[in-house]
Amino acid sequence: MITLTAFRWVPPFVQGLVRDVRVRWALEEAGIPYQEKLIGPADQKSAAYRALQPFGQVPAIESGDLKLFESGAIVIHIAERSEALMPADANGRARTMAWIFAALNSVEPHVGNVVDIDLFYAAEPWAVARRPMAVQVAEKRLDAVESWIGGREYLEDRFTAADLMMTTVLSLLRHTDMVSARPALNAYQARCEARPAFQKAMADHLKPFAENAG
Repeated sequence: MITLTAFRWVPPFVQGLVRDVRVRWALEEAGIPYQEKLIGPADQKSAAYRALQPFGQVPAIESGDLKLFESGAIVIHIAERSEALMPADANGRARTMAWIFAALNSVEPHVGNVVDIDLFYAAEPWAVARRPMAVQVAEKRLDAVESWIGGREYLEDRFTAADLMMTTVLSLLRHTDMVSARPALNAYQARCEARPAFQKAMADHLKPFAENAG
């Protein structure tokens, strides 16, 4: 049985955005059962948890003698064991991997710059000055993704782990209109988030926050 670490509680403005959602979603798509291990700030700082996740973040998984951290690595590990997330043919697998890395390396860092400014540093003078450029760079990456999608339903010919990853990156911008103002991109995100596996994963992600509120 896979054990997944997730936070016991986080502030409302980041609920739904913590990266255990990616892993939960992948596990649901793959039909792999798991159990959660909820942690808090004290756990994050402990030597025991740092031995599992060197940076004290979530998610991390334990499965038999495997201990794995970083959401991208975990999703790839799951996808490689499930045709629901990764094509069986070599070329399809390679292209899926390319789009996973594109989501993590070409899109998320620039989206993350905007998110950090807006959610954590909005009142800082440097953030006010930097935001227009950060938005401009992020929008160029969003334009490229929307251009690629065009009339496609997914990044390639069917839903894969790459779409899972890209969708969770796009969701980081939910406090803006940067995705919703792009019809093809907005429809793509909505299509992916309508999947039953995503709905189940998100509900399970949010449940502990409601139970531990206050």
